[in-house]
Amino acid sequence: MTDSDPCPAFRDPSLPPAERAQALIAAMTLEEKVSQMVHDAFAIPRLGIPAYNWWNECLHGVGRAGVATVFPQAIGLAATFDTDLMFRVATAISDEARAKHHAALAADGGSLWYYGLTFWSPNINLFRDPRWGRGQETYGECPYLTARLGVQFVRGLQGEDPRYLKLVATPKHFAVHSGPEAERHGFDAVVSQRDLRESYLPHFEACVVEAGACSVMPAYNRTNGEACAASPTLLQRILRGEWGFQGYVVSDCGAIDDIYQHHKLASSPEEAAAISVRAGCDLNCGCTYGSLVAAVQQGLITEAELDVSLQRLLEARLRLGMFDPPEMVPYASIPLEVNDCPAHRELARQAARESIVMLKNDGLLPLTTEVRTLAVIGPNADDVDVLLGNYNGLPSVAVTPLQGLIERAGDTMRVTYARGCDLVGEDRSGFAEALRVASEADVVVLVLGLSPRLEGEEGDSDLNRSGDRTYIDLPPIQEALLREVTAVGKPVVLALTGGSAVAVNWAAEHVSAILATWYGGEEAGTALAEVLFGDVNPSGRLPVTFYRSLDQLPPFSDYAMAGRTYRFFAGQPLYPFGHGLSYTRFTYSNLEVTPDTIAAGESVQVTVTVANTGERAGDEVVQLYLSDVEASVPVPLRQLQGFQRVHLEPGESRRVVFALQSRQMVCYDDDGRPFVEPGKFTVAVGGGQPLAQFTSSFVTGSFLVTGAPPGG
Repeated sequence: MTDSDPCPAFRDPSLPPAERAQALIAAMTLEEKVSQMVHDAFAIPRLGIPAYNWWNECLHGVGRAGVATVFPQAIGLAATFDTDLMFRVATAISDEARAKHHAALAADGGSLWYYGLTFWSPNINLFRDPRWGRGQETYGECPYLTARLGVQFVRGLQGEDPRYLKLVATPKHFAVHSGPEAERHGFDAVVSQRDLRESYLPHFEACVVEAGACSVMPAYNRTNGEACAASPTLLQRILRGEWGFQGYVVSDCGAIDDIYQHHKLASSPEEAAAISVRAGCDLNCGCTYGSLVAAVQQGLITEAELDVSLQRLLEARLRLGMFDPPEMVPYASIPLEVNDCPAHRELARQAARESIVMLKNDGLLPLTTEVRTLAVIGPNADDVDVLLGNYNGLPSVAVTPLQGLIERAGDTMRVTYARGCDLVGEDRSGFAEALRVASEADVVVLVLGLSPRLEGEEGDSDLNRSGDRTYIDLPPIQEALLREVTAVGKPVVLALTGGSAVAVNWAAEHVSAILATWYGGEEAGTALAEVLFGDVNPSGRLPVTFYRSLDQLPPFSDYAMAGRTYRFFAGQPLYPFGHGLSYTRFTYSNLEVTPDTIAAGESVQVTVTVANTGERAGDEVVQLYLSDVEASVPVPLRQLQGFQRVHLEPGESRRVVFALQSRQMVCYDDDGRPFVEPGKFTVAVGGGQPLAQFTSSFVTGSFLVTGAPPGG
C-alpha cells in the first residue's frame, strides 16, 4: 500500500469484507464496475485488481484443468448413499483446486480459465426422467438424498475456516430443470406450486440454508413463465426473501442472451441485462452484461442497482482471500503435491467400490478359483471415456474394466478380450471373435451400456448432439451382442456403464448377474474387479428407478411429478430406487417408533436392529421411508427420510436410530404452502423400498399426528 493508493481501505485486511468492497466500489467508474460483472472479469490496473475468470468446474474432481483425481461421476457418488464419503471427496477436490489455483497464478495475481476458486458445482437438479442426458451429473431422483449429499459436497468445497472460504460452491440449475436439452434455451417448465415446493426446491434450500452455499446458478429455461436467470419469484422472493441467501447469483453461459433471443422476454441485450440484474442475477457467464453501460445510459437500470451486485461479487473474492497476504489465508499453503496424490487415488477407489450396485446375482458371484478362463467382451470394456463421465479432469492413470480384471486375475486365471461391437451402429463384424472367446471361457463379463459419447449436455456427445436419449434400452447392436454371447451357454455377468437407468429386461431374465457401475472414475476397473472376485462386498444402492419401458412414463417435456420417480410411480419397476444386493444377508427386527402419537412441531424417534446373518462382512445401507396415509391433499406414495451406511461383521448386529422431525411430515396445499395435518403416518425401514419382490427384509411401524390443523 502506498500514499497514492486510490483505495487504501480495500487493501486493509483488518476491515470487514463488506466495508472493503464498498470502498472499492466507490473508487470505480461505471465501465470498471460493468467489467467485473462478466465471468471473464477484466483487470483494473489502476486499482490493483487482477483479471479473474469465475468459470471453474469440479463436478467429481477438478475439471478441465489438466491432471487431477477423477472420482466417480456424480450419479455414482449418489449410489454410495454415503454422506461421510461425499464430504471426504469434496475436501480432496477442494484441496486440489486450491493447490492448482495458487500454482497457476500469474505474476500480477490473475487467474486462468478453470484455475480459479469459484466453482460451478454441484448439479443438484432432480433427475426426474431417465432420458435426460445430464442426469449423470446429479445425485438422482430423490430430493432427500440429493439434499443430504449436496450439503456435504458444498461443505467440503467451501471449508470450515471461520474467516476465509476455501472455494465457492454453486448449486445449479435453480430450480426446475432436467431436460429436454435441445429445448432448454426457450422452454417453459410449467409446474404446480405443490410440485415446486415438494420436489424441485427442498434440496436447493438445504444447500443454501444448511450448507451456506455462497453462489447459485439459475437454469436456462423459464419456470412458470419467468426466465430463471431473471425470475423475481425464484431469485428474490424465494432465494433471498425466504431462505435469506446472502451470496451472489451467476447465470449459466449464454442464458442472458436467451432472455431476448429465445424466451422473447426482452427486446434487446440492454433490456435483458437490466431485468436480470434487477431480479438478482449478479454475474453473467457470457458477454451480455457488457451492455449494462448502455442500459444505464438508456435509463433501464441505475448504477446504484449495479453496485448491489458488485458488492456481492467483491465480498466473495475477499472472503476467498484473493486480496490478502497469502500467509493470512490458511488454504493458500496447500502444496501442489496433493494433486493426484496416492491418498486421493485410494479415495477414488473407495468411492468406486461403494458406488457399484449389484442388481442381480443368481449365485455366480463372487467368482471362485474354479474359473480358469474369463472372457471380457464389449465396447466399454477397455474405453477410458466410460470412466470419466462429463465435466471431468484427466487422471494420470485410468484403470478400465479389462485392465482391472487382468491385474486382479494375475497368473491364476487367463483373461481374454473381444470388443464385439461399437457403441451404436450395425456393424457385426466383431461378433464372431466375441463368440469365439466366450465359447472358450468359463465365465463371460460383458461390459455394455452407455457412454458420455451417447448422453450428456446439449452438443457435448459426439454420437448424440442433443445429449438426451430417445430410448432407455441398450443400443440395438449391444442388445444383439448380449443375446448372441449369452446363447453360447456360458455364465454371463453384465456390467452396465452409464449415467442413467437402462431397461435391460431381457438380461434380467437370462444372465446370471448384473451390476451398475456408472462412470466410475479413474479406479473404476480396479473396483469392479474387486467386487467380481469378492475382495469387496458390493454395497451401492440405486439413486434412480430402473423402469421397464418408456411406456411407463409421462412425456419428457411434462414437468409434473405425477407418475415419475419412486415417490409417485405406482407401476412395477425393473429395479427400484434404493435397490442393491450384497454377498451377505441382513435382517431387520425390533422396530420401535417413539412416541407413537405426537403433535405438530414434535419429533419421532425410529429405532431398529440390523443384523448380518450371512457369512461375509459387508456394508448395509439402512433406509427409512415415510408415507402419509391419511393426507387430505395429493402426497408422494413414500419418501426416503433417513439413511445410514453401517458395516457389520458376520453375526454382528446394531441398533440404528433415526430422528424424524416435524418438517419431514409436511404436505402442501394447492398454493404450495406447507402444513402438517392430523393423521396416520407409516414408517418402513430396510435395505430398500418396502417392495416385497425386491427386499428380503424390512420392518414397518406407524405413528399418529394430532392437533395439527392445515397451516399449522
